Amino acid sequence: MKLEQQRVLIVGGTSGFGKAVARQALQAGAQVHIIGHQQAHVDTTIAQLRSLGAIKGTALDAQSEAALTAFFEQQSAFNHVLSFLGGAMGGGFLDNSVATIHQAIEDKFFANLQLSKMAASHLIDGGSLILTSGAGGHPADASGAIIGNQAINTLVAGLAVEMAPHYRVNAVAPTWTPTGLWRQLTPQAIQEQSAAFAKGVPLQRVATKDEVASAYLYLMSNDFVTGQVLHVDGGVDL
Repeated sequence: MKLEQQRVLIVGGTSGFGKAVARQALQAGAQVHIIGHQQAHVDTTIAQLRSLGAIKGTALDAQSEAALTAFFEQQSAFNHVLSFLGGAMGGGFLDNSVATIHQAIEDKFFANLQLSKMAASHLIDGGSLILTSGAGGHPADASGAIIGNQAINTLVAGLAVEMAPHYRVNAVAPTWTPTGLWRQLTPQAIQEQSAAFAKGVPLQRVATKDEVASAYLYLMSNDFVTGQVLHVDGGVDL
């Protein structure tokens, strides 16, 4: 299999899409290392996925330059580095403070820029970097998030040229999907949100975590895809 014995680092691999990718990568024979913010979450994920293959984990603040530097210094190179850094925000430019919008962009773009610059020197020749962008939403109702996603897309386009021909750089852009990112909502609220969102999607439903995760597996496996943002959004942007 394409990913068999390849080393995959998943930054944000203890929940949501990251955890789903970890599961699928292990099933494909990869050696997976997950990074999470809390040791308890890392330990739980390893315990849940250990039966599938070789998995390790580290708890650290992935937005800390010092923490990332120390981590990479202790690791051998990876075939693939995947990032799920960044959050979500709602509301337009007038609805949010400058500080809130600034923080959303910081968490999405600058955190991934910092990680990318470090990961670039810790990839095995022929490896790849895969970031997470986003689809759906509008500047008037997701101001900082939209800017952050657009910045990720620009970063991918630039890095794909700068890191070629030895490495590939891509991103996956999912749209709203029920994941741990929305853990503050009740199950009923998530169900209602899913039904409401599906009305604006041509496929008339929301994605599953596994459907989104499979896009990352594809980008790791196809050696002739670089500089692309793969939308997994049911056609919502149409």
